[in-house]
Amino acid sequence: MPVRARFSKKWLLLLLLYAILAAAYVWYTSPNNVPAAYKGTAADPATYFTSQQLKDSEVLNPIRNWIFFTSIPWEWLIYLFLLSGGLARYWRDALERSGLPLVIRFPLFVLLVDLASFVLYLPLRIFSYWLSKHYGITTQPAAGWIRDKLVSFGVGYLTMLAVSIVAFWILSRRGRWWLKLWLVSVPFTVFMMYVEPVIIDPLYNHFTTLSDPQLEAKILDLAAKADIPADRVYEADMSKKTNAINAYVTGIGSSLRIVLWDTTLKQLTEPEILLIMAHEMGHYAMHHLEWSAVGAVGSSLAVIWLGGGIYVWCLRRWGEGWGIRSRSDMTALPLLLLIMAVLSVVSLPVSNAVSRHAESSADAYAMKLLNTSEGEVSMQQKTGVITLSDVNPPLLVRWFRDDHPSDMERIIAAMDFAKSHGQAGS
Repeated sequence: MPVRARFSKKWLLLLLLYAILAAAYVWYTSPNNVPAAYKGTAADPATYFTSQQLKDSEVLNPIRNWIFFTSIPWEWLIYLFLLSGGLARYWRDALERSGLPLVIRFPLFVLLVDLASFVLYLPLRIFSYWLSKHYGITTQPAAGWIRDKLVSFGVGYLTMLAVSIVAFWILSRRGRWWLKLWLVSVPFTVFMMYVEPVIIDPLYNHFTTLSDPQLEAKILDLAAKADIPADRVYEADMSKKTNAINAYVTGIGSSLRIVLWDTTLKQLTEPEILLIMAHEMGHYAMHHLEWSAVGAVGSSLAVIWLGGGIYVWCLRRWGEGWGIRSRSDMTALPLLLLIMAVLSVVSLPVSNAVSRHAESSADAYAMKLLNTSEGEVSMQQKTGVITLSDVNPPLLVRWFRDDHPSDMERIIAAMDFAKSHGQAGS
């Protein structure tokens, strides 16, 4: 298969240089850096991590952050390689020579692009899995992990195919195609939020009613107090995959689900579990799910409008060299994916800041709903120990990676709540 030499080695050298700089940043911004004011308090990991856990955290978190920062240009270069290397053009031409009708050629082309991206990104995913497995966070056997990745690939392909069909059809029309794309994206966004908990999530995990009926009754009482129309709590069998703990409220309308991981049931006390559930209910009560949908719809308008302008400019600048014949040529799919990936990263500081504010608000709501912060500190400490988290991440990690407040921030907030309400501890 002839691959054009236009994919210059300079891009690989730039990636290598960037990876080295990223490694220097994450290594020399010390994990678990504790301000002097909180040394020796419940917010200091030295008070609840063992010495070995501290050492592991100080090694693991720089590697995690390096993988994250390196994965960004890695993904960009994959799409650039498909364009500049000539693979996208080659696949289109080969499919045309096959004589197959467009209704078959287009899905095959999307499959080739998605498969190439999946395979070329796989080394980072394997490294992340091995790392998590090595430190005892992931418990999932390799066979199960591979199955999940194949399911994810299948779901991602079908989603990309559906979006691509609509997008390229609209691109072939006249008028304000970017506005039409956005109008179509609105019901699609809402639809995906609705079907995720009832169709997509069960592909990965098994959900049952909560195994502890007494705890379920208490959680449902909390839900009623928060005006959440729920009549059951779901338990996800995550212990087959991880030691991490989690709970969440997801879905909209009749697809609303309150979900608790079985690992949470096994590792936390009842007060800690009720605080987690009250936190998730806070998202519902404060309409974070609805605001998330509104934000997704609003941001998609900005992304499609800005991305559309960049797309047209790139076609004028490099389209002929990449073999893209027109705005609606399937060969341009990697270009569209590249633009969306870049804009997604650019928007991370804003979206993460909004998410962190929502999470902080949900923490405050939970403590107010229960009128106590009992269990909040210990729960955050246990979570940190299980995942060997960095309790106080460096600035760029906070901006681009963290969509939740740091462990330290959440522990300090719980301590402040206890103090302001005259409680002895939390």
